[in-house]
Amino acid sequence: MPLNPPLSLGPGLLGLGSSALMPHAFPSAGHVVPFLTHPRVPALHLDSGTVLFSPNAICQYFFLLAGEEPNDLTNQWLEWEATELQPAVSRALYCHLVQGKKGGEVLGAIRKTLTYIDQSLTSKATPYLAGEAESVADIVLWATLFPVLRDESCLPDELQALRSWFQTMNLSEPCRSAAVSVLTPKGAQAFKVYLQKQPGPILHWEKPAANEPEEEELAERSLSEEEIAAAAEAWARGPAALPERWQPPSPVLPVEGRRNVLITSALPYVNNVPHLGNIIGCVLSADVFARYCRLRNWNTLYVCGTDEYGTATETKALEEGLTPQQICDKYNAIHVQIYRWFDISFDYFGRTTTTQQTTIAQDIFQRLLARNMLLTDTVDQLRCERCQRFLADRFVEGTCPFCNYEEARGDQCDKCGKLINAVELKKPQCKVCKDSPVVKSSQHLFLDLPQLEERLEKWLEQSWATGNWTANSRFITRSWIRDGLKPRCITRDLKWGTPVPLDGFRDKVFYVWFDAPIGYLSITANYTDQWERWWKNPQQVQLYNFMAKDNVPFHSVIFPCTLLGAEDNYTLVNHLVATEYLNYEDGKFSKSRGVGVFGDMAQDTGIPADIWRFYLLFLRPEGQDSAFSWTDLMLKNNSELLNNLGNFVNRAGMFVCKFFGGRVPPMELGADDKRLLAHVTLELRQYNQLLEKIRIRDALRCILSISRYGNQYIQVNEPWKRIKGHDADRTRAGTVTGVAVNIAALISVMLQPYMPGISATIQRQLCVPQACNVLTDTFLCLLPPGHQIGTVTPLFQKLENEQIEALRKQFGGGQPEDSTLELQVQAARVASADVTPPGPGGGAVLAGDPQKVKELAEEVAKQADHVRQLKASKAEKGQIDGEVAKLLELKKQLALAEGKTPELPAPKGKRK
Repeated sequence: MPLNPPLSLGPGLLGLGSSALMPHAFPSAGHVVPFLTHPRVPALHLDSGTVLFSPNAICQYFFLLAGEEPNDLTNQWLEWEATELQPAVSRALYCHLVQGKKGGEVLGAIRKTLTYIDQSLTSKATPYLAGEAESVADIVLWATLFPVLRDESCLPDELQALRSWFQTMNLSEPCRSAAVSVLTPKGAQAFKVYLQKQPGPILHWEKPAANEPEEEELAERSLSEEEIAAAAEAWARGPAALPERWQPPSPVLPVEGRRNVLITSALPYVNNVPHLGNIIGCVLSADVFARYCRLRNWNTLYVCGTDEYGTATETKALEEGLTPQQICDKYNAIHVQIYRWFDISFDYFGRTTTTQQTTIAQDIFQRLLARNMLLTDTVDQLRCERCQRFLADRFVEGTCPFCNYEEARGDQCDKCGKLINAVELKKPQCKVCKDSPVVKSSQHLFLDLPQLEERLEKWLEQSWATGNWTANSRFITRSWIRDGLKPRCITRDLKWGTPVPLDGFRDKVFYVWFDAPIGYLSITANYTDQWERWWKNPQQVQLYNFMAKDNVPFHSVIFPCTLLGAEDNYTLVNHLVATEYLNYEDGKFSKSRGVGVFGDMAQDTGIPADIWRFYLLFLRPEGQDSAFSWTDLMLKNNSELLNNLGNFVNRAGMFVCKFFGGRVPPMELGADDKRLLAHVTLELRQYNQLLEKIRIRDALRCILSISRYGNQYIQVNEPWKRIKGHDADRTRAGTVTGVAVNIAALISVMLQPYMPGISATIQRQLCVPQACNVLTDTFLCLLPPGHQIGTVTPLFQKLENEQIEALRKQFGGGQPEDSTLELQVQAARVASADVTPPGPGGGAVLAGDPQKVKELAEEVAKQADHVRQLKASKAEKGQIDGEVAKLLELKKQLALAEGKTPELPAPKGKRK
C-alpha cells in the first residue's frame, strides 16, 4: 500500500532513531517476505527470523518493545484505520494525484473519516486518540493522514479537535523527523506512480441531497475511451446477453458447481416486539443480501426464526397468565406478521421449540461429551427469593465491577465490553422485582473452551483471510480471545428449554446461548430433512451470519467452538456481518415509555414499508452507531426518493407515453450518450463490489447516483423541447427518452433488494421482462426500441411537516396503552411493597405521575447535552462541576418519580 511507508518509522517515533529501521525497510532487490509473491516494503526482520511487513504491525511491535501494552481502544483504532481510513485516503490521493483535483474535492473523499476522528476527540475531551498520552493509534493515523493533510490549514474550520491533534503530532520531534526522512522530499507525489497503476476508485462522499446536481458533482471519475467504448458495446448486446435466471430446486439445496449461499440472521427473542434497530441489525440487512444473491443467480437459502427458550419466556408467561408455549405461539405470530409487512424474503422462518431442536442440540451435546469437551463444576448463582428462581444473566442488572457502569448486565458490560459473572456485579438487582438476589450454589456443565482455543484460532485465521468479517466483529472476537478463553457454562436451572440428557443434570436445560445458535440447524431441518447438505458441507457452502454487535461473541467464539468440538464436519461461518446500534432520535427505544417505533407500529403510521426499508438502510449503522430522526426521514423521502429517484423514473416513463405512444423509441447514441452509459456501468460495478463486501448502505448510494445522472441527462437534453423541433431534434428526443427509460429499468433491478415493492411497481409500469432480473457487471439495453410500456404513475408521496411532527409526538414518550413488561414489573413492585418494601428505610417508593416522569426525562436529556457541550468546549472545571451537580439532582428526581431508589453514579461512570 502506498499510504503506509511512513509508519515504518515507528522506532524513530519511540526515540530509537529514524535510521534504525531503514536498511531493513527499503531493500533494493529480492523478495522482502519469503511467503509473499511480490516484494513488500517496509519489512522488519526480527532476530527470531519472523518478518513483519505490515507497517501497523511494525509500529505495534516497537510500542510493545518500549513496554507500552495495547488496549481495546488502540486496537479498535487500528482496525478502523485499516478498514475505513486507508481506503478513504487512497481515494483522496487518487483524486488529487491522478485526476488533478484540489481542495474540497480531495477532502470530500475523506470528510466522513475526518469528522469521525474529530467527534471521537471531542467526546473524550482528551488530547490524544486513546487518552492523555500518545499511543500507537496516534502514530498510525497521523502517518496515514499526513500525505493528504500535510498542511493542516486545509482542514475545515469546524474540525477544531482534529486540527489541534494533527498540529500536536506534526510538532512532535519524532514525527517531524519521520516526515523529513520519508514524506517531505517528494511529498504526496511519491505515491503517484503506484496509484496510476491501480484501477481508479469511484469517489463517493456525502453531498446535500439535490434533484439536479451540478455536472462537476457527478464527474467523480474520469473515463477512458476504452471504458466508454466497452460500455457502448455491452449496451448494444441487449437482454439476450443476460444469463438465464436461476430457478433453485424446491426445497433449496446446495448444487455442485454453483455458488451456494446460506444466510442467517440472529434469531429474535420471541417475547419482545422488535423495534427498528432490531430490524435493521438482523433481518432487514440479511434480506437485502439474500435478495441481491438471488439477483446474481447464486443458489441462496435464507433462514431465521424466533428464539423461544429461556427465563425471559417463563417470566413473560407468568405475567400474562399463559404457559410458555402459549407465549411463544402468540409472539411468534406477531414476529411473522411484522416481517411479512416489512417484506422480508425468508425461505423459511421457524422457531426453536421443535423436536428437531431437541434432537440436534442433544446430539451435539453427546458428541462433545464423548470427546471429553465438557467439564463439571459448582457454580455460585444469583437466586431471587421473591421470584423463587435462579436468575438468568439478562435478568440481573447492577454496577460493573470494572468500570462502575451502573446498568451492566449479568453477562457483559455494555460500556467497557468486559465479560462479567453475575455474582461479580456490585449492587445486583432482579430486573423483574428489583429485589437484591442471594448467592446459591448449583452443579453445572461447562464447554471446555481452553481445550478448543487452538482449533478456534486456526479456524479464525482462515475465515478472516478468506471471508468478509466486519471490523467490529473482528475486534470483538479478538477482545474475547486476547486474554485466553475460559470454560463456559452451558446449562441452567430452568424448566423451559432443551432438556440435558445426562444423569445428575436432567432437572436442568441447556443455556440459551448454547442452545439458540443450534436453532439455525434445527430451523433448516424443519424446512428440509436434507438439512445436513447445508450444515455439514463446508466445502460447497458459504455461510453468512447477520447480527447486531452484541451477538458477535456467541457466533464467532462460543458456537464455532461447539461445532469444532463436536467434530462432525459442520459448516462454520465464513462471513460475520455485525452492525452497530441504531438509536431513536436522542435516546433509546423503549416500549414501556412509548419511545420509538416498533415493528407492530410502523404499519400504523401510514408510511409504506418500502419507505421504512429505504430509510433504515440509508442510515444503517455500519461503522458506528446511528440514530433514527423523523426530520431526516422526511428529508430523505422528499429529496432522495420523491425529487431524485421517483422524479427520474416517472419522467422517463412519461416521455415514452406522451411523446412516443408508449413504445420505446429508436436510439442513435452519440458521444455524450455513450459517456453516460459508461458512468452508469461504473456505478453498477461499484454497487456489485460493495454488496459482495456486504457494504449495504454504501451500495444504496450507487442507485441514487445513477438516478442523479439520469435527471441531469434529461435536464441537459430537454426532450420535451426537442420533440417539437426538426427531425434531428425529434431523433435526439427519442434517443434521450430511450436511454433514460432503460436506466429506469436498470434501477428497478438494482432497487429490488432495498425496496422490493417499489421495484415491482416500476417493472410493472415499464413492463420489464422477468428475465431481466439478473445482475451482471454490464449495463444492457433491457427495453429495446418498440418495447411497449404500461401506465406510468408517481412512485412516492411527499411527507408533510405536520404529519411528521404528529408522528414525532406520538412516538416521543408517555405511557402506552398496552401493558408491557416494564409496566407489569412496576405494578408487581407496588403490589408487593407491603411484603418486601423496595424503598430505603422500609418505605415503598411508588411511581409518580407519568407526565412528571416524561418532563423530568426531557430535562435530564437537555441537561446532559448541556454538560457534553461544556466538556467539548473545554469550559472551566468549576462551571462543568456545577452543571454536573444539577444533572445528578435531576436524575435523582427522575429516579424517585419512576419509583426507583436514587443512587449517585460512580465517579468515572455515566449513563448512556
